[in-house]
Amino acid sequence: MTPYFFGYGSLVNRQTHDYPKAQPAQLQGWRRAWVRTAVRDLVFLSVIKDDTSTIDGLVAAVPNADWFALDAREAGYARLPSGSAVTHPISPAPEIAHYAVPPSETGVPGDHAILLSYLDVVVQGFVKEFGEEGVQRFFDTTDGWDTPVINDRATPRYPRAQTLTLRETALVDHHLDRLLARVK
Repeated sequence: MTPYFFGYGSLVNRQTHDYPKAQPAQLQGWRRAWVRTAVRDLVFLSVIKDDTSTIDGLVAAVPNADWFALDAREAGYARLPSGSAVTHPISPAPEIAHYAVPPSETGVPGDHAILLSYLDVVVQGFVKEFGEEGVQRFFDTTDGWDTPVINDRATPRYPRAQTLTLRETALVDHHLDRLLARVK
């Protein structure tokens, strides 16, 4: 049976990949967090265990169980079996994995930041899949908004950056303002 992955960040934006059979899903027992590592001066959007949390995302097929390209895209993360933590409409239930930065590699001190061009891509995916309520849930189920945000919209540094509508940009900016995020 073809395995699937659960994506909870940029993989929710279908414009950033061509994995087939993508469908909305939820991961139970995990919460998103911006985490610092020694790998780079930008934070990773990862997940941490939290028995009280459920996050939205997408599941999509990994054709021929060829994880190579996805593992390369998710460099810096470990691929973890999701088990029965993913709620999805697929029958029979496939094997599903999600990615997370290993806890042993997080918590590095430094002046790490979030790229706004990356956050824009994530929010664009969430608004298309889950509407404005889904965007609110994304921000509310993600920790680390005290991390500075680099405004690179004019010259995006994120390699899979997308063009946002004025409405999508306003939605991102609204939630950053609501959470008192520091945009520089």
